[in-house]
Amino acid sequence: MSPYILILYYSKSGGTANLARHIGRGITRHGRYEARLRTVPPVSTVVEQTQPLLPEEGAIYCSKEDLANCAGLACGSPTRFGNMAAPLKQFWDSTADLWMQHTLVDKPAAVFCSSATQHGGQESTLLTMMVPLLHHGMVLVGVPYSERALSETREGGSPYGASHVSGEDGTALLSQHEQTIAETLGERLARLTAAMEQ
Repeated sequence: MSPYILILYYSKSGGTANLARHIGRGITRHGRYEARLRTVPPVSTVVEQTQPLLPEEGAIYCSKEDLANCAGLACGSPTRFGNMAAPLKQFWDSTADLWMQHTLVDKPAAVFCSSATQHGGQESTLLTMMVPLLHHGMVLVGVPYSERALSETREGGSPYGASHVSGEDGTALLSQHEQTIAETLGERLARLTAAMEQ
């Protein structure tokens, strides 16, 4: 099995999925790792399971094995009142066994998110997404200001991670700055993952 960096995300309208793909481009550009995109199932509103275990189309659902065997991680979510979406939180809540085994300790990790509006809680979402990663003992990777797009952007992007302002209807495409910041984050994550493996 070739080494990979897991890009774990939840996306409802596509903005976070678009960021995930650009982070994957940055990882791939580094050249050492496969970018493995995985999503999580939506939270069911009924008690019994109605969703298939594997989706018939679209992104593949993440397994705990995907998480356990990754060299590094990029984790993304749309903002939900300044926090990660419930489906992603539900996935992290199921990883206590990996926490007890110290499976993710010292693995590099980055975060990314999207919101409908400029002030939709991007930075608080990124910061709160870091909390379970820190509990797992992961090493956080951000975006340094040596990336000029971070200072020039009027859309998404922060030193805490890549982000995207998708518009209230969720249809806005990533700006050039948002794409650049996402790809920089992916490439930096891959570079630091490689450095930590030596």
